[in-house]
Amino acid sequence: ADVSHYVLPGTRLDTEALERATSVYLVDRTIPMLPEALSNDLCSLNPREDKLTFGAVFEIDKDAQVLKRWFGKTVIHSDKRFAYEEAQKVLDAKSGEYFEELDTLNQLAKKLTAERVRAGAITMETEEIKFKLDADGKPLSVYIKERGDTNKLIEEFMLLANKEVAKFGSKDKDKKERPFIYRIHDEPDEDKIATLKEYLKLLGYTLNERRGVIPPEEFNRLFKELDGKNEKQSIQTFVIRSMQKAVYSTKNVGHYGLAFPFYTHFTSPIRRYPDIIAHRLLEKYLNGEKISGEKTGGYQKMAEHSTEREIEAADAERASVKYKQVEYMSERVGQDFTGIITGLTEWGMYVAEKTTRAEGFVRIKEMSPGNYTYDPKNFVLKDSNSSNIMRIGDEIGIRVKNVDVEKQTIDYTVVQK
Repeated sequence: ADVSHYVLPGTRLDTEALERATSVYLVDRTIPMLPEALSNDLCSLNPREDKLTFGAVFEIDKDAQVLKRWFGKTVIHSDKRFAYEEAQKVLDAKSGEYFEELDTLNQLAKKLTAERVRAGAITMETEEIKFKLDADGKPLSVYIKERGDTNKLIEEFMLLANKEVAKFGSKDKDKKERPFIYRIHDEPDEDKIATLKEYLKLLGYTLNERRGVIPPEEFNRLFKELDGKNEKQSIQTFVIRSMQKAVYSTKNVGHYGLAFPFYTHFTSPIRRYPDIIAHRLLEKYLNGEKISGEKTGGYQKMAEHSTEREIEAADAERASVKYKQVEYMSERVGQDFTGIITGLTEWGMYVAEKTTRAEGFVRIKEMSPGNYTYDPKNFVLKDSNSSNIMRIGDEIGIRVKNVDVEKQTIDYTVVQK
């Protein structure tokens, strides 16, 4: 959507959009960056309506190689708006409305993914917790959202657009660098990687270095090894914490996780302010305009502010999910579930309920029968009365003992499955 056509620099609308910098997606509500008249109407690409857009148009061969690219202001008239699930049904059935088009895009997307992985991109599938709420916002059920080919398809073409826009924006026709906004992701910190390797070693996994650096394909090998294992999410969370955060900046260092030397955010200007900046700069460069070096500092400040707001929004979204998980379990005190051990301490263990991923704590003094102690060397809880050992990833029976919605805590006890 051509949001920059409506949101003009220096207007109150622009000032407020920059202040928010991002939409916030809580479980029971969305706090939009832009007014609803824009986000849900004027800038929403509704089917069978002419809409103003900023186009990134590619001619691609059957091997997913870009032959030609074109950027410019466009009008789109969409024939059909699919929900992901609806489009996935067409792909799965191998027939239906726009099957040939969807299938062609899907085959190309798979080739683009394979090319990224060959270049060193890290492929990590993270879980997205979703809720079914009643009219009052109370959670009725909790489930993990499945990511099908249609999700990956859209993601792959957005990556392509973002990458090519960043490449074009970075240099003028004389190959001279010019101001642009990038989405950057630096290489991992050595100390954090050393800690990660120690953690993995305790769990029986390895990451191999090459010339003092862990190549991205090592992470992909690890994630493949973890497929179907209960400890996968715990390890992936630790890996994410060991990585640098992706941020916005006018200083390009590339994107380590995607293995892209140039990357920006261009595809979601309705919900992200950096995309609006990318649109404005792209339009200027397409029109042959130049931006003086002193203006770069202003763009860098916008980038830093957008990063801060994004982190705050992500924290709020995680807190919202946690709140609804705790609220869901507050109605189920005394009930038994299956849990997965996600963390160990000298006071007890963290356990996530298997279906809802609602994490709670089991106190070591309440782990009867047995006399458990924490062994930090081997990262396990040992029972001195038997050969029982508790490790991260172990499946155990749990009972909801106590829930404090206000404090956001869940206490579990261990029960025999």
